[in-house]
Amino acid sequence: MSPAARPGPDDLRRTFDAVPARTPDARTPFADSWWGRAWVDALETLSMDEGRLARGRAYADGGHVAAVTVTPGRVIAYVHGSRPRPYRAELRLRTFTASDWDTFLDAVAARPGHLSALLDKEMPHSLVDTAGETGIRLLPAAGDLDPDCSCPDRGWPCKHVAALCFQTARLLDSDPFVLLLMRGRGERELLDELGRRNAEHSARERPAGPAVPSVAAEDALTDRYLPPLPAPLPVPPHPGAPPAYPELPGARDPLGLDHLATDAAARAHALLTTGADPLAGLGTWQDAVRIAASRPTAGLTATTRALYRELAFATGRNTTDLARAVAAWRQGGAQGLEVLENAWDPPAGPFDRARPALTAAGFPRYQPWRNRLTDPSGTLQLRFGHDGRWYGYESDPGQDDWWPRAVPDSDPVGALTTLRG
Repeated sequence: MSPAARPGPDDLRRTFDAVPARTPDARTPFADSWWGRAWVDALETLSMDEGRLARGRAYADGGHVAAVTVTPGRVIAYVHGSRPRPYRAELRLRTFTASDWDTFLDAVAARPGHLSALLDKEMPHSLVDTAGETGIRLLPAAGDLDPDCSCPDRGWPCKHVAALCFQTARLLDSDPFVLLLMRGRGERELLDELGRRNAEHSARERPAGPAVPSVAAEDALTDRYLPPLPAPLPVPPHPGAPPAYPELPGARDPLGLDHLATDAAARAHALLTTGADPLAGLGTWQDAVRIAASRPTAGLTATTRALYRELAFATGRNTTDLARAVAAWRQGGAQGLEVLENAWDPPAGPFDRARPALTAAGFPRYQPWRNRLTDPSGTLQLRFGHDGRWYGYESDPGQDDWWPRAVPDSDPVGALTTLRG
């Protein structure tokens, strides 16, 4: 199973989601592609300790490697070892100089098959050979890899970095542009540059011939060919109300449909007036929660109950799941919903300072688990969000049934004080 990638805004930072554990098979190579296996070979040449390599592979197989972030010259991930806090594993790789890239791109662009292979997420042997002929070593040798880890093990590399190396081989299997990013260039920049150089190379090789008469685009698209477009209609000051929906045999509740139509009209009005979609980036479930949370009397009216049934049915959830998610959305929007549904491992910093701050404020010692702190009674909980705020949760005694409560706060003491009333 290939990990999903989340590209950064400048294409020079890609984060790959953690992949679930898999059943290891020592008889088959860890990587499927030949270039992925070459990466593993470089790792195995780097290490003289087969025991650490075996434990690293077991960690990678067991799903111990969290999300992997790739930037020019380095690969970073948190790896869960035997202790509660994960270790920060890093692998550095030498990037190409501007001169190296110029030489490499010119050599690759001269071979159209190389560009086609990269577009198909393949790295043929001939591409690596072409780079090698110009003195550019694309795949790493043992001396190119520089490992580092926050664990106390001084192995070279330790089992946590070994696990990251094995996981990186899986990334390379699915996308050879990961290796090129490690060497210093993002996918979009590379494809644009290769396409431009390939076109220039083809133009130089194309034999000269008689000029073909043509018509300039501005002459072709004159008023005599195309009639002018009508002026756009003025945007109304308000979205307006949707039409009334009659009761139809076998139809779902029209009250929920009315609310969905009203929401769609408001979204269309925002697009017309601002040119931007206010809901860009929301998934189906997030948008369903947002729609449900927009009702001011959630759970109290027939209209709201009908809407909950429609949204729960459409997303494959039940109404209790939706009600809990609505509470999280009202607590903190999309970030509040993320805190409800996903636990994560915060890096060293504010999360580690929260427990001493709570103790100093006179609160009992809270039990940590990933991004969560739970009080000894098991009824109150603080969750640390990616936005740096603390979200309060409450559960009945003896029940693992947490519901969002109170307003999030950047200070854990303030968040807990609000949560306690």
